[in-house]
This record gives sequence, C-alpha cells and structure tokens, in this order.
Amino acid sequence: MSEEKQFEEMVRENVPLAPMTTIGIGGLARHFAEVTTAEALVAGAQWARAEGKPLFVLGGGSNIIVADRGFDGLVLRVSIRGFEHDVNADDVTLSAGAGEEWDPLVAYCVERGWAGFECLSGIPGRVGATPIQNVGAYGQETRDTMVSLEAFDLIEDKVVSMTAEECEFGYRTSRFKTRDHGRFVITRVMYRLLPYGQPTIRYPELERYLDASDSGARTVSSVRAAVLALRRRKAMVIDPLDSDSRSVGSFFVNPTVSVQEFETIKSRAGMSSDMPAFPVGENEIKLSAGWLIERSGIKRGYVLGNVGISTKHALAIVNRGGGSASEVIKLKGLIQERVFERFGIRLKPEPVFVGFDEDPEA
Repeated sequence: MSEEKQFEEMVRENVPLAPMTTIGIGGLARHFAEVTTAEALVAGAQWARAEGKPLFVLGGGSNIIVADRGFDGLVLRVSIRGFEHDVNADDVTLSAGAGEEWDPLVAYCVERGWAGFECLSGIPGRVGATPIQNVGAYGQETRDTMVSLEAFDLIEDKVVSMTAEECEFGYRTSRFKTRDHGRFVITRVMYRLLPYGQPTIRYPELERYLDASDSGARTVSSVRAAVLALRRRKAMVIDPLDSDSRSVGSFFVNPTVSVQEFETIKSRAGMSSDMPAFPVGENEIKLSAGWLIERSGIKRGYVLGNVGISTKHALAIVNRGGGSASEVIKLKGLIQERVFERFGIRLKPEPVFVGFDEDPEA
C-alpha cells in the first residue's frame, strides 16, 4: 500500500485539540493524524496540499493557544520517536526524533553525566520544538548544543539538512519563527554534549539556590535537581494536581532594550536601581517581563473569567477550569496595555496562535 493511501486511512475528523495542549484550551481539528515517520509526515503534507487544506504541525502542545473555533484544516501531530548517541573522549553526539519528549531525554543525558542540557530540565514539549524558538532557561539555550537538524521543506517538497548557523538563532527565536515561518517541519535534531562536563551555572537565581542549598559538589545532576525545584516553585513543571501549571509556561518574552532605552524606561516609570536588568551583549539590556507585569498593577493570582495569572509566577497565564482562548487573548491584551502605559514597552507573546481568524498580534 502506498504512503498516500496509508495516510488517508490515518486521518480522523473533528478531533478535540484542548487535551493535546498544556493549557487545555482550544476547539476541534477538522482533520487530524499522528505521524511516526518522516515518510508519513511527507505524505500528510502532500495530502493537505492536494485537498487544499491548511496545515498545522503539532508537537507536545506546550507553546500554543488554539482558537475556540478550532483549526479548519489538517493537524499533523509529529510523534517521530527514537534517539541514538555516540560517546567518545571529547564529546557525545546525540540524534533524536522530533517526537521524543524533551524532559525524559534531558534526564537520560544527565543520568550519564553528559553536560549541556541540565538547565533545560522540566521544560514541557518535544525535541522538534527546541530549535524553533531556541528554547532556553537558566543560562542555557538550544543553540549552545545543537549541531544540525533535518526537516521537510514544504515549499521545495524535500527533506533538507541545516547546521546550527543556518538556523539563525536569536533570543527565543530562529528563522523558523521569522522569515521561514511555516515552511519547515523538523523531523530530527542532532546535539553535541560533553561527557562528564561541568554544569552551566551562570544564571543568578540558580546560583543563589545552589549556594543556599549547600548541596556539595556542583554536578549536572545537582543542577538539574535545582532547576526542577525552582521551576516547581513557579508551577513551571506540569503537574495535574497543580492548577497553576495548566499554562503554556512563560507567556511573554523577556524584552531586550538598548542601554539608552533602559535609562528612558527607568526615568519614565520613576524607577530607581531596583528594576531587574541583565546585560546581553555590548549595548543591550534584558528586562524581566514578570517584574514589569506585576509593577504595572497585575499581580499573581489575578483573575479574568475562567483564566488568570498564576499565583506562583506572573509570566504564566493559566486555565483556571473551563477557560477559553478568547479569555486568554483578552487577558494578554490587558497585560500588554498596562505594561505599555507604565513602561512604554510592548511585551511580545511566546506561544503560537492557531486557528484564529485574525492574528492576535496583528
């Protein structure tokens, strides 16, 4: 049986998408299929093109907001599993399918003493998402360890390989979010880790936690444990018993401004030196989006209908039960408006918005 015919038999109709997202919000997929091979993915993309259907590629569902009306096209859930590695004296090369769950892979590497992923512990989602927004936390980013990837080019209709340099990584972004948005579907990612390497400890909050915990030697295992503890404090580790973790994680990107803009922002807001600021490069300052939100008058625990702000972290918009995408968009807009009024900064959302008639950020 041909790949195309096999794919047709896999397609289901009117499938709820909310249970496949970490925030638990969204309508139905008009057509849906889960693909476990690159060949099936290609067949799915070709089916959507032949049928004239819009295509959305779903991974772990941790960084998306699906419209209440759902998605009137084909949703392909990429579940390409499997990983392999090669260990030598200098490095570990790791190749993982895009459908591998991220945190179990991190745990596997940390257990073996391989350095490079430890600060990315507890992040929900799958491997294929890591290059798209250059996933990062606590001082590590995807670009630190990624060597190359394989992807299906929806325009050229072929599988391609890219080096890390060709991905055009930036702070929480890449070519996959900018000039090539929607063009490539990642199928496999290759990383380089360090066997028995030193853990990355450059983030002030992580360093303070390790100092206070008096955990002894700093290893990749102790750093992973510390990161997980810090993320749990903020409900940033998925826990079915914790309603504060029913979110997409951090909803807004920490804004980056020039040194000159930073002085203007402080002056406009009447702020002294207590505004958190982290140098990034020669003339740029990264600000804390969570701090800006709270100082604009929207506190942790803020409620708007069936959604709200986490009681543990101002950056997380949570589904309090029965929440809708329209409520999320309303709260998003309110936060952006308040922060802009107070500081002159327009916060940029991290999640992808799926199935909306109009781009919520247009």
